[in-house]
Amino acid sequence: MTPDHIAEFARELLDAHDRAELTASFAGRDPEFDLDAAYLVAAQLMQTRRDRGSRPIGRKIGFTNRSIWALYGVDAPMWAHVYDDTVSHAKDGKATVSLAGTVSPRMEPEILFKLRSPVPVACNDPERLLRSCEWYAHSVEIVHSHFDWKFKLADAAADWACHARLVIGAPQTIREQDIPGLAKALPALKAALLKDGVRRIEGSGANVLGSPAFALGFLADLLSEQPFMEQLAAGEIISTGTITDALPVKPGETWSTEITGLPVQNLTITYTD
Repeated sequence: MTPDHIAEFARELLDAHDRAELTASFAGRDPEFDLDAAYLVAAQLMQTRRDRGSRPIGRKIGFTNRSIWALYGVDAPMWAHVYDDTVSHAKDGKATVSLAGTVSPRMEPEILFKLRSPVPVACNDPERLLRSCEWYAHSVEIVHSHFDWKFKLADAAADWACHARLVIGAPQTIREQDIPGLAKALPALKAALLKDGVRRIEGSGANVLGSPAFALGFLADLLSEQPFMEQLAAGEIISTGTITDALPVKPGETWSTEITGLPVQNLTITYTD
């Protein structure tokens, strides 16, 4: 795919983002629009956001939950940057999130890490992966789709990997003596989404590539094959992907999460226009 085609797709997605409008699947229109092309589009869009004043502060990984691949017609995870103006921290476990500018928003319960060092490449040892992390927290990502969730994986990857907002709960410091227990707890944790106190869906940490720790390894490995992207660095936050399916949210609704099996803060989020 030519640079002109990449730039054209990037402009179309940026316009859809700015107008909060839908557009048609790129992969459906052009069979040459594959994952390689998608990440080239994503790189251009990241630079545009930087030029506009947004600062990348980490990454989000999407579609790490294999149990929902068939629902969305995908067969692999994807990633995108998150920014200082898309990330917020809950106060006492509560947050108010505006859905302005989003298209078909949904929410996802996740586990997030802050890196103390680069994540090792080609590593399948969860304890070694966790040694790259300074702390972990429960997070909620608000995702959306300028393709109205009718896409191929390449479309979604180009579309900021569906990232809209990210809310982070209280951090839990990772000490060396905690790492073996944390590595065992991550696959076994349970997460639920509740609307007005009513449980709507639940899942386990094992849904996330076997463990949220393994999502870190996936991202490091993929980035090692993308020299046009910045590699992972100390200080970045990494949200590892949804533990359940993503559920639609609307202004005026209040949702909460319930995490068991990890000493993390549950979150209550009220959505506004």
